[in-house]
Amino acid sequence: VGPEALSLWKSKSTFTSFGVFFLQMGWGDLGAFGEPSKETPNLDQMASEGMLFLDFYTANPLCSPSRAALLTGRLPVRNGFYTTNAHARNAYTPQDIVGGISDSELLLPELLKKAGYVNKIIGKWHLGHRPQFHPLKHGFDEWFGSPNCHFGPFDNRALPNIPVYRDWEMIGRYYEDFKIDLKTGEANLTQIYLQEALDFISKQQASQQPFFLYWAIDATHAPVYASKHFLGTSQRGLYGDAVREIDDSIGKILKHLQKLGISENTFVFFTSDNGAALISAPRQGGSNGRFLCGKQTTFEGGMREPAIAWWPGHIPAGGVSHQLGNVMDLFTTSLSLAGLQPPGDRQIDGIDLLPAILQGKLIDRPIFYYRGNEMMAVRVGLYKAHYWTWSNSWEEYSKGIDFCPGQNVSGVTTHTQEEHTTLPLLFHLGRDPGEKYPLSFASDEYQRTMERISVVVQQHKATMVPGEPQLNVCDKAVMNWSPPGCEKLGKCLKPPKSDPKKCFWPH
Repeated sequence: VGPEALSLWKSKSTFTSFGVFFLQMGWGDLGAFGEPSKETPNLDQMASEGMLFLDFYTANPLCSPSRAALLTGRLPVRNGFYTTNAHARNAYTPQDIVGGISDSELLLPELLKKAGYVNKIIGKWHLGHRPQFHPLKHGFDEWFGSPNCHFGPFDNRALPNIPVYRDWEMIGRYYEDFKIDLKTGEANLTQIYLQEALDFISKQQASQQPFFLYWAIDATHAPVYASKHFLGTSQRGLYGDAVREIDDSIGKILKHLQKLGISENTFVFFTSDNGAALISAPRQGGSNGRFLCGKQTTFEGGMREPAIAWWPGHIPAGGVSHQLGNVMDLFTTSLSLAGLQPPGDRQIDGIDLLPAILQGKLIDRPIFYYRGNEMMAVRVGLYKAHYWTWSNSWEEYSKGIDFCPGQNVSGVTTHTQEEHTTLPLLFHLGRDPGEKYPLSFASDEYQRTMERISVVVQQHKATMVPGEPQLNVCDKAVMNWSPPGCEKLGKCLKPPKSDPKKCFWPH
């Protein structure tokens, strides 16, 4: 597609539907990325029919901030999904969090809604569970899923079980009405989420309505689960069972689009919210391939993600891109596909990937690696400079919490927060994707590269205006005690007295 043809197509096309599969998987969990068991035939086929992104990143090494970044197109430090309670701490939205996505943020479904789109989220929201943060108040028309992750079961006295919503009201709770067997790992949730997706797509196709489907299921998040049909079918254990069921489900969704004759009008993107959680390995953790460490860290294993773009008739089959991409780009790219401009009254960090996807262009842009309120590292081209390093504290590490099991690299995977702002640790990710061999400070390559990177960092920091942090205050009184709809089900619980405190974030 040449520039003129692309411009003409964009001017005419305002009714492309979107599907985003946003899960927790590692870069090395797919056959297309080298996983040896080859247990993801549908995702591998999606890659062979579309475009594989080998250098695609999340905006944060943890779930909630990544989801906020995808839907706002903005770094978590801008959209408020970070904490200032301690330096460089990962924070998310557990049940007792007081904050959530701010009304001042403009989410992708809000903008698409103005262009006539119908928007549905299936699965985990994770941007705040109090009423003002409900997804239907932020642009979604339908919701089937939960506000938090499926941790549990809880006792409904000190901690309530997580509610499952259909639109505005809960229809039950995990472990009670939606069973998850912690002994066997059996749960039928992925099949339920699959059917929700198929029904939604059919409904919109029948009404000739453009749609945005955000399929954000959590089967690969510990405690991992899979339905009975998939249990025991993987060479990789229960985690592999869950991956196989997700792969099968995505295959059925793509085939459904083709059967309905709308695949050429539907742009689909698959990626992850953070790297595989190696703390759950090997039984319930995935693979980050050759990359260092995993979830919670700003090393490559924590933030480089598997990513596939699929759009039959538009994206050339079998494409491989080395474009530096980020989940925030899905915000800008989706708006571009819908014929919309991103908001002009705020800093948008996501870029439009269409030139890379449709024309094979490489757009020069940096990738910033944030952990909480700190820019830990930056990638420019093939070089990555660490301004801070930290895996986790010695205290947590001594308890067996290890985000880099079997991969500790002396002076790199540090257990104290190490500042390198004067002399950043510099890696060439082409020669050293595992971040094991920092370049010599005295080398010409180091000096030349850091001159270029320093300019990028200075420009970034000069324009950085942090948002109001949403993840500082916790209060057990705001937990999922009595969600809307609990009265009809007889599942309302009595909350304790309000006692707001600063949230403690150890990592």
